Amino acid sequence: MAAIQLAENEWELPRSGAMRVPGRVFASAKLFDAIRDDPCLAQVTNVACLPGIVEASIAMPDIHWGYGFPIGGVAAFDPKEGGVISPGGVGFDINCGVRLLSVRGVRPKKAREHRGELAKALLQAIPAGAGRAGAIKLKAHELDQVGKQGAAWAVARKYGEPEDLARTEERGCASWAEPRHVSADARIRGAPQLGTLGSGNHFLELQTVAEVFDEPAARALGLELGGLTVLIHTGSRGFGHQVCDDFLARMQGASKRYGIELPEGPNWRQLCSAPFDSDEGQAYFGAMGAAMNYAFANRQVITHRVRSVLRAAFDDGVRAEVVYDVCHNIAKLERHVVDGVERELVVHRKGATRAFGPGHPDVPAAYRELGQPVLVPGDMGRYSYVLLGTSAAEQRTFGSCCHGAGRVLSRTKARELARGRDIGRELAQQGISLQAAGRATVEEEISEAYKDVADVIEVVVRAGLAKPVAKLKPFAVVKG
Repeated sequence: MAAIQLAENEWELPRSGAMRVPGRVFASAKLFDAIRDDPCLAQVTNVACLPGIVEASIAMPDIHWGYGFPIGGVAAFDPKEGGVISPGGVGFDINCGVRLLSVRGVRPKKAREHRGELAKALLQAIPAGAGRAGAIKLKAHELDQVGKQGAAWAVARKYGEPEDLARTEERGCASWAEPRHVSADARIRGAPQLGTLGSGNHFLELQTVAEVFDEPAARALGLELGGLTVLIHTGSRGFGHQVCDDFLARMQGASKRYGIELPEGPNWRQLCSAPFDSDEGQAYFGAMGAAMNYAFANRQVITHRVRSVLRAAFDDGVRAEVVYDVCHNIAKLERHVVDGVERELVVHRKGATRAFGPGHPDVPAAYRELGQPVLVPGDMGRYSYVLLGTSAAEQRTFGSCCHGAGRVLSRTKARELARGRDIGRELAQQGISLQAAGRATVEEEISEAYKDVADVIEVVVRAGLAKPVAKLKPFAVVKG
């Protein structure tokens, strides 16, 4: 695809055809060359055709093909200009996100020595795998409460501590949630799954802080070189998946009714949308908010299970404090300055992380002078990163950054590459203990299936979208 290099790590896809704005891709020459002919770039230009889009259709360096919007995509729409909201711009796993815990009261060396037992205990305590149910069986009114209250519902029932909420995006609650817009099918799927990990790229990792780039910032986040951390990556499970599926069907008719022109071809359904202020747009926004809250509560319950496992294994005095909890798949109303004017926009982040800079009122008070923590997982054989958002990100990407390494192999190709290999043994040779609910997911999630997250981090740092704080290395991995 034709592209203009604007800067060392920034590329423009010029307007053509029905595009209302250009595409903008943050990538090094190496990463851009790898996707130049990939269909994910066509998805960037397709998003640029949607009504009310502002400034650019943006892609992060971890971009890869997704349903509707590319994964790694960011787009903002102005409701006053007919701006839309699109289920394909959020994805099926609504509020798939990451929570980082900093652990005190356990010597990291001792934890590493017992990594196998810890991984087994975590897999036993936290159900993992596609469709797996958990110990919590929500009644109808309780599911509504979860959908309205989010992580606070879990904390009120002793699945956490009040301080956890202060270090969670939106304080763990999408205030606009309307569970009344959630279907019976979604309720059936969500009722038994709270406190479960799921499958695919979801995981739980025990890690050590392998490198610190900014010691004062690391200290403020509760991180230190050699320290012990836990990273939890999961979302809204079948509840959010069904919400997305329900509204994709509903939005097909809405797109036609409101005269929204979608790209031609068999995949037009993937970008179906409705004006944000329409009945359909508001219904999806409310249902999506309920799924966001389910995901916040899910990560909160899992946090409680992790704490219980660590205390049982070591000492009741063990502390596992929330560093931060971020969303990866969301659409939110946010205020951003565009061409010198502050506007309220519907910001879609699909496989992208909010990255507000220092002084932003939505950053927790404890971190406001630093900027928002940005948590970027890699793959189960390498490392993850902790970054801080910047004012430059607010100005250039609607306060957004990358969310992970980004796939380079399909799940089918990854399984082919893993055939005949003992992935668990390979990881063990690197000092990593693996516990998984099934072999298929492990094969799909091999390190070779992903870009090297260090390449992705280098782009966002050099582009000024984030500042590096620390690198985390896994020593125990739990997969669905």
